[in-house]
Amino acid sequence: MLQSRPPSFHFDPARRRLYLDPHDRTFFQNPYPAYGLLHSETSCFFWEDYGFWCFIGYDAVSRLLRDRRFGREKRNTTADSQGYIGDRSHLKDFDHAEKFSMLELEPPAHTRLRTLVNRAFVSRQVERLRPRIEALSHALIDAFERNGKADLIADFATQIPVTIIAEMLGVPTETAPQLLDWSHRMVAMYMHGRSRQSEDSANAAAAEFSGFLRDYAGRRRAAPADDLLSLLLAAEADGAKLSEDELITTAILLLNAGHEATVHQTGNAVKTILESGSDPAVLFADPESTARTVEECIRYDAPLHMFTRYAYEDIDLGEGIRLKPGDQVGLMLGAANHDPLAFTSPEAFQPNRSDQKNLSFGAGIHFCIGAPLARLELQVALKVLFDRFPTLRFKDGPVYRDTYHFHGLERLDVEW
Repeated sequence: MLQSRPPSFHFDPARRRLYLDPHDRTFFQNPYPAYGLLHSETSCFFWEDYGFWCFIGYDAVSRLLRDRRFGREKRNTTADSQGYIGDRSHLKDFDHAEKFSMLELEPPAHTRLRTLVNRAFVSRQVERLRPRIEALSHALIDAFERNGKADLIADFATQIPVTIIAEMLGVPTETAPQLLDWSHRMVAMYMHGRSRQSEDSANAAAAEFSGFLRDYAGRRRAAPADDLLSLLLAAEADGAKLSEDELITTAILLLNAGHEATVHQTGNAVKTILESGSDPAVLFADPESTARTVEECIRYDAPLHMFTRYAYEDIDLGEGIRLKPGDQVGLMLGAANHDPLAFTSPEAFQPNRSDQKNLSFGAGIHFCIGAPLARLELQVALKVLFDRFPTLRFKDGPVYRDTYHFHGLERLDVEW
């Protein structure tokens, strides 16, 4: 990746204070040079633009993801994950949906919800989807192959995960554009520098999304089918079922998380492979090499770069870092994946590396429940794409969106 220092980058090593606008175009187009500069100075710093301590060292991020003194559930604070404090009456529907999300809960509520959902995402269940993902990948390519060009984000990367998760849940795949719209509007709540307009839009999306899913849940109660909604309606853990609110929020979470990161990772992976100059025939020669290639893509250019957690007690992390209950920390997954103390030549794309241990799916009890599905979708879709287009090349330079947390491309224009 090209080395370029973001214009707004300033690091005070004595105080370990970082001044860096996450909307700095140089930075969000390529955050890795900034990570390299920071790795050369420290493994943690206070990011002034966010107002909390951030950790970039692989070992520190891995350890803090598992540290039960921290969690996602808001306690001892009125601030949300972006540090906003104040009247939230206009976010009633969004907050109601988020309240029951396993991503935002801790044990015992998190344990019960995850146990109920996990059976649908274990590897042996997910593997059954391989033929469907392969057929869908081919069908999407059939639709644009004769054009000689495509925007792989809109025409390919976006379509696969949203179609698969919609089919799994049992909602019509023709509603995919609406599902994507609701998802994008809700996810905007997690962006730095959000506006009242984006908050109102997210709240409306949460209300509409919830209403849509309540309707389909009602249909499945009356006539169960072989889908995830029916499974969730019937599932029990220790005699307890999902409440209606839990069911709706879980379905929203699975739809949002089930496509957002995979879309970005698919686009990032194609960009990585094309820029590396690697031979796709070698990268995807067999299942083992395909799996290694995908893991390296996930490490090299991850789709999620920051995961925040709240402190639940007074915590002394050493090096002068003392936290109070309610304080947040930022765990920088993309930076940890490029820690030179954890990886040999971290800036090099090396599918055969022996030190493959990325943190892109997180760790601990909040490890991504959809990781087996995401890996399978990536392995199948990327192999089909490069098998069909061995001479795939950029038509125009890829451009990342101004969404630092969710690191993904606006477009990926290619030709063959």
